[in-house]
Formats: sequence, structure tokens, C-alpha cells
Amino acid sequence: MKILYGVQGTGNGHISRARVMAKALSKTDIEVDFLFSGRAKDEYFDMQCFGDYQVRTGMSFITEDGRVSIGKTIKRNITSPIVSEVRQLDLSGYDLVLNDFEPVSAWAAKKQGVTAIAISHQASLQYSVPKQGMSWFDELLLNNFAPADIKLGCHWHHFGFAILPPFVEVDPSCGAHSHQILVYLPFESADAIAAFLRPFSDYQFFVYHGNKPKQSLPEHINWFSFDRCGFKQHMSQCGGVIGNAGFELASEAMTLGKKLLVKPLQGQFEQSSNVAALELLAAGQSMDSLDSKMLARWLKAASPKPIAYPQVGDALVGWLLQGNWHQHQALCHDLWSQVDLPDNWRK
Repeated sequence: MKILYGVQGTGNGHISRARVMAKALSKTDIEVDFLFSGRAKDEYFDMQCFGDYQVRTGMSFITEDGRVSIGKTIKRNITSPIVSEVRQLDLSGYDLVLNDFEPVSAWAAKKQGVTAIAISHQASLQYSVPKQGMSWFDELLLNNFAPADIKLGCHWHHFGFAILPPFVEVDPSCGAHSHQILVYLPFESADAIAAFLRPFSDYQFFVYHGNKPKQSLPEHINWFSFDRCGFKQHMSQCGGVIGNAGFELASEAMTLGKKLLVKPLQGQFEQSSNVAALELLAAGQSMDSLDSKMLARWLKAASPKPIAYPQVGDALVGWLLQGNWHQHQALCHDLWSQVDLPDNWRK
């Protein structure tokens, strides 16, 4: 079997899920080519596990000051060469397209009649899972951005539907150091983050961000450019995580039993819906702005118990090899039967 695996590259969460799948696929005789779109080629990092991967422009979202900029997003995508990229992508040598919300490979598969299977958090939103902030435009986008014949969504809870658990690969927890906090707020300005954390000198903050603040930093704020190994190490030893409401970061925090404080990217319905799910499950707290009062309360909160999600990647690859792709209910049921959900999630 030969597979083209298309991955949305605008966020690290999609790539994290693809890393789990790449590891699982490497244990088989399946031949896989990876295609990423949504960011410039020189902006990808730690991509060795994907081999000689391809890059396309595709489509992406532009953010500014913690929210999606509709105007800049439209301007960026109007000039995108996606139409020609779809036309030029030849899928004649592939048996299947796996797709994590990546539009070029999805639309090429649709036009060329190649079976496409969506594996994404977005695919879970086709069901009546917790959602909020979803407009008619968001629904149109969700259904047409990256079309697929079969949609396998993943979420923190099955909510009574045929949904997969999260794809999570984390370093074992080094024990929670309650006064060490990991901070990953890539859509906020560096100076705003530094000002937000400055008053809380009793804690050590480990901040990962693409830019450095202009102001000098006090000793309790430690600043890093993104490094996957360092990030995973700080994740394993911290007492809590502050981030945007992306799916994969929250999944890793839940797996390790880290308390979670999120600020959703404004104008991004997926993150707003993630907040709705987190609050329903009492799995995290949220803030609409960098709220110091909220941070003060959250820092004193207790940590939850870890949730041991199964090896979804290995199970999914086994299911792919069976070839009965339109039947995935048994796969989902088997995976969730291995999860010891918190008591309050069972209600």
C-alpha cells in the first residue's frame, strides 16, 4: 500500500499528530509520502521523521494580537496558488490519501477519485460535541476546506459518538513541580505575555515563543525559542500549562495530569469549541484576555489525575491495513474501552 499523508502546517498540533502516525506507519511495509502546507518551508523544524517530505503553499489563517485577522487571511489566501497546486498534484501512484485538515491533497483526491480519510480534531466537529462560536461561514469552512470520503475525528471524550481518543506521545512525567509553569501562547505578543507573568515572582515560568520581548525579563520568567525536546522536558516536569486552546497541547496536559489555563484564539471557532468541551468536562479553566486575577486563582488550583490514553496510532494503522475503511465504530469502541475516564466524565 502506498499513502500520501497531507498535513495542515499552520499549527504544531497537526504536525504532532502526524509524528505519532509516522512512528506507527514506520513499523509496517506501508510506503508513505508526507505533504505539508500552510507555512513557508524554512519555518518547519524537527521534521526528520517525515523523510523527504513535500511542501505546498495551500491555505492558512493569519493572526494578529491574539485573534484571527479576517482581512489579512483573505488577502493571503486570494494570492495563494492552491488551485494550480491541486491541479498539479498527481495521485496516480497512491492507493489512499490520509489527511489532517490539509486542503491541497484533499481536493486533489476528490478531483482524481482517490479515497481520502480525514484524521483530525476538526472531523470530530461533524458530531454534536460541545461547540460554540460556530457561524455559518465556519460550518461551510469545516465541510469544504479539506473534503474527505471518510472522516475520523479525535477528541478528549467520545461524547457518545464514533470518535477516536487523542493521538498523544509525551515524555513520562518527572513529577509535578507545582511552582513551575509552562507557557505557550504563540498568538499573543511577547511583551504582553511578559507583563502578564511579571507580578507572580513566586513561580518559575518557562515561556516558548517565536519572538523575544523588548523589555528586560525578571529572573522568574525564562524565555525560549521553540525547541521540541526542551518543550517536552518542561511539559513533563511542570505543575501546569498556560496556552491557547489548541487541541494537542491540552491533550498532552491531560495525559500528564497537568492543570490547564487556556486563552482561545479569538475568531477561531475550533478553539472556542475546545473551551466549551474543557469547561463541560471540568478539565481546564479559560480566560478571554491575559487576566491576572484569573491567573492568580488558577495558580493555587490543584492538579488533575493523568488520563492514560491508548496508542491510537498503532491501532489506526492496523485498521487501515484491514481495508474495511467505511467501518470504524469497532475501532473507536475498542480504544475507548482502554481509557479510565475521570468519574465526573462518565455522567
